[in-house]
Amino acid sequence: MNIPSLQNQVSPEEWQLRVDLAACYRLVAAYGWSDLVFTHISARIPGPEHHFLINPYGLMFDEIMASSLVKVDQQCNKLIDSPFPVNPAGFVIHSAVHEAREDAGCVIHTHTRAGVAVSAQAAGVLPISQQSTFVLGSLAYHGYEGVAFRDEEKPRLQADLGEANFLMLRNHGLLTCGKTIADAFLAMYTFEAACKIQISAQAGGELTQVNPLIVKGVAEAMRVQTGGLGGAFAWPALLRKADRLDPSYKT
Repeated sequence: MNIPSLQNQVSPEEWQLRVDLAACYRLVAAYGWSDLVFTHISARIPGPEHHFLINPYGLMFDEIMASSLVKVDQQCNKLIDSPFPVNPAGFVIHSAVHEAREDAGCVIHTHTRAGVAVSAQAAGVLPISQQSTFVLGSLAYHGYEGVAFRDEEKPRLQADLGEANFLMLRNHGLLTCGKTIADAFLAMYTFEAACKIQISAQAGGELTQVNPLIVKGVAEAMRVQTGGLGGAFAWPALLRKADRLDPSYKT
């Protein structure tokens, strides 16, 4: 795919953000979390304007490069010319989070089979695995309102998310936000693992749940010791994986 490089048209900080976000798209594809072209990952560009980068609608996640990412404002206006459109539903969800959460540097939304399956269960995420204890410390739920392309849904989504870093979109999928792309990715890795484990465990016998005091303790330990899941520890290794798969994401 012949896409002109934007490296010399943006600041070094924005270029690094583009490279990391493109790597995130490639990794999401590699881990099997993509849904053809229909989900999104966004990264906020530092500054008071709430501008952010999002995927060009129509590209598979394993095709996305740093220069193909689309830079938009809060009204979905493109700030750098791009031949690609932006998915309205993706824009509504991601703009809502970036608008409400100054700390949300990155937002990842998926439609995986396990994530949608658990989102349809009345009890939601169950405390039955170590992974689930990490999620339950900062989990919120948002009821399904149809395809999310209406701005009127944004205040309700923002209110439901609150200060949580994991959001289960009922009958829809999973969403994570993090201070950095690395944090949001590791949060989604953990969220997805918790859902896969839950669906697998439910196919067997009676479930054993983790003591609520332990769940509470894990959440507090995460907050005090790492400020979250500490995605920075895993991110360099993940970038090496992305390089081994296909380093073209850097262009």
